[in-house]
Amino acid sequence: MTVPRAVGVRLPYAEVPLRVRDWVDDALGSPVSSWEEQIGGMSPGCATRVVTADGTRAFVKAVGTELNSDSPMLFRREIEVLGLIGENTLWASLRASYDEGGWVALVLEDVPGGHPDLGDETEMADLLAATDRLVATLREVPVPDGARATTIAEPGLIDVRARFRAWASALDHLAEIPGDLVPDDVRRDPARLRRLVGLLQEGDTQLTHWDVRVDNLLRPEPGRIVFVDWGAAGVGPSWSDPLLARFERVEDPWFDESVARSPVLAEAGDDVVTAFLVAFGVALAWQSTQGPSDIGLPTLNEFRRTQARRALTAAARRLA
Repeated sequence: MTVPRAVGVRLPYAEVPLRVRDWVDDALGSPVSSWEEQIGGMSPGCATRVVTADGTRAFVKAVGTELNSDSPMLFRREIEVLGLIGENTLWASLRASYDEGGWVALVLEDVPGGHPDLGDETEMADLLAATDRLVATLREVPVPDGARATTIAEPGLIDVRARFRAWASALDHLAEIPGDLVPDDVRRDPARLRRLVGLLQEGDTQLTHWDVRVDNLLRPEPGRIVFVDWGAAGVGPSWSDPLLARFERVEDPWFDESVARSPVLAEAGDDVVTAFLVAFGVALAWQSTQGPSDIGLPTLNEFRRTQARRALTAAARRLA
């Protein structure tokens, strides 16, 4: 089975401030009588399936600034996006939201089931088909005017191309990154890397989930995949979600074969896919060398190193 790679250290529901838990009871119309903590994801806040005294089921996530100063903004972004996109069987719908005193909380539809096994051909095929439907559905959502976030902690939808530009700046530090993170086939031609990464600024844009990974997927029944956790949602190229959906197997030649079979990725071109892997991998590798892990996220740096190695191993294969 595939298991969530981004395993943070989460706050138990019983330790969420009483005022927030009282709000959950009011939002659901009945007091919470039992709950089950969920793993996966990097937020230090709670991620909890709850059941109320009258049998109502819901999913609750809550975080405060004292746990991590940036995480509440991700929750605010998720509230904004779920309000924008409404209800659909492709994602869990928002039932209520809370934002007071430095704490942000969401009550969401409880989607039964666990994460898909993306090592299973059928379940991976279900994800790829669902991602294509997601891209088509989000393409029809009008993107509001206004500020675009250039970092994860700013208000507004993530400007994906601004993130690409930030990633590209990590190439300036390529020689400083430890050798165990960046293969020689990636290091040997920095000028080629810069030309490739420049391609990421081209093409169309639309609303994107921008965080498609196994932690953020549920499989309530055979043939159905539900996308959760919209805190990183942004405006970016249409190929970004289909590429991320395949990242689970990025070390395997299957990845390259699957990219070639995807109309949206084939249209973007092989060089764009390779450029993404280079930029993403080098940026994560460089971030992982910059001091201690973020407050409340003690496993984040190891996650960055793992994902950097995976992306750059694939990039080296494609560059060669």
